Amino acid sequence: MTLSVGIVGLPNVGKSTLFNALLSKQQAFAANYPFATIEPNVGIVPVPDERLAVLAPIVNTTKLVPATVTFLDIAGLVKGASQGEGLGNKFLSHIREASVVLHVVRTFADSNVIQTGSGDPVEDYLTIETELQLADLSTLEKQNPPKASHSGGQENHEKYRWSAVLKLKSALEAGVSARSVDLLDEELEAARELFLLTAKPQMFCLNTDEAGMGKSGTIIADFVERLRAKKIEIQESDCVSICAKLEEELAGFEGEERLEYLKSAGIERTGLETLIAAAYKRLGLQSFLTAGELEVRAWTVAVGSLAPEAAGVIHTDFVKHFISAKVCHYHDFVELSGWKGAAEKGKVRTEGKTYVMKEGDIIEFMIGK
Repeated sequence: MTLSVGIVGLPNVGKSTLFNALLSKQQAFAANYPFATIEPNVGIVPVPDERLAVLAPIVNTTKLVPATVTFLDIAGLVKGASQGEGLGNKFLSHIREASVVLHVVRTFADSNVIQTGSGDPVEDYLTIETELQLADLSTLEKQNPPKASHSGGQENHEKYRWSAVLKLKSALEAGVSARSVDLLDEELEAARELFLLTAKPQMFCLNTDEAGMGKSGTIIADFVERLRAKKIEIQESDCVSICAKLEEELAGFEGEERLEYLKSAGIERTGLETLIAAAYKRLGLQSFLTAGELEVRAWTVAVGSLAPEAAGVIHTDFVKHFISAKVCHYHDFVELSGWKGAAEKGKVRTEGKTYVMKEGDIIEFMIGK
């Protein structure tokens, strides 16, 4: 399952600094001038999960494998990007690869870092979103009405596709992003093949300075309120306030040294940990766990997935050969010291093909030949 977050924003808002911090090393070239990032940098980032370390001694393993999210650091967009300004369309195409768009907006003041855009985080976001809307309009204008030669199911598909195109084009011309357009289920399915940028779910990273960290709640609330006043409905849970520079510095520390740094900075949980977990949740995902002497691992599935689908994440053949799943909840597994103790207390159950996976399930799949 590919889970990817495209980091976008105006030049010099802190995208590459954030990306470096995400990777805990300097994989992106962060420089103090626009377009320092020429190609999208890709990083595989673990989803914070304290449960893995708790499970490891219970099953006598030292190998921990967390779930991951892929982050793409995409070069700074500017006004006119949809028409090729800056590095334009090249980077718009990279966004199409992402599952969710993470808008980084600047809420810090630093005379040493060149200011691009208006300096207003809401207006800067709207500049980027407008460019994405214009790029989507360009895509829609290239679409053709259905041909009479189609028959059966293909004819219906083309009918719904064209209906979706007309609705989306009308909305985008009025400044409304594709994700906010009400489409029939059939239209929505047909529209997926258009890969519209503004149809993707979005999140927001408000990049502040150390002084702003103490009022991150206020910064987020103000940002959300101002966007809602412009009839753009977002949730505070879609926003994370981060001091990317501080997070980048923090990434250089490990173990006890890292804990001491966190304590001295008055931070309980890093902004990046919050961001990664929020991105995972925003994509509608959850984790199930496998635990044995070989390893303790978190696997990623969509919320609502059935047991055979979850088995298929481990190996595609497991879907076809699925027999059953031995299931124990994480808290029972820990409290009763593993499979044996949990089974003795009746906390292990056998589930079939219709079982809906739950967050924190510890699973052992029974697979046939």
